[in-house]
Amino acid sequence: MNEQALISLFQTYIAAFKQYDLAVLQKCYAMPCSLHTPEKIAYLASEHDFEQEFIDIFTVLQHANTQEIQITKASYDQSIHGLINVCIDWAFIDDSGEVFADFCAFYQLVDVKLGYKIVSVVSHELSNSVALKNDLIITQK
Repeated sequence: MNEQALISLFQTYIAAFKQYDLAVLQKCYAMPCSLHTPEKIAYLASEHDFEQEFIDIFTVLQHANTQEIQITKASYDQSIHGLINVCIDWAFIDDSGEVFADFCAFYQLVDVKLGYKIVSVVSHELSNSVALKNDLIITQK
């Protein structure tokens, strides 16, 4: 388990969201992958599926005038089978300095030769956040 590789993945992930960079964001994910929210499940089996889903997400963030994306808490644990679980509490802040979205996201990652990739993301209300075995400190670049 390489904690620095986890940190690097999520630093890249945040930077891709801030820059609305689909190509960089897609490198953070294994294909196929799935995104789960209380409203829907998206199974992304192709580059086209991925682009369509994240164009929609980026559009929402742009319309909300997102100025900052903050991690308020993060932790991780590794299963005996190599799967990495990460729970992150997020705060999305608009151009007025107000939090317009806060939630927790539970990520499942696979170990690939050069680091980790996201296989699944399950997003819930912040009250569902869990603290996993190890704290994860992710500083933003």
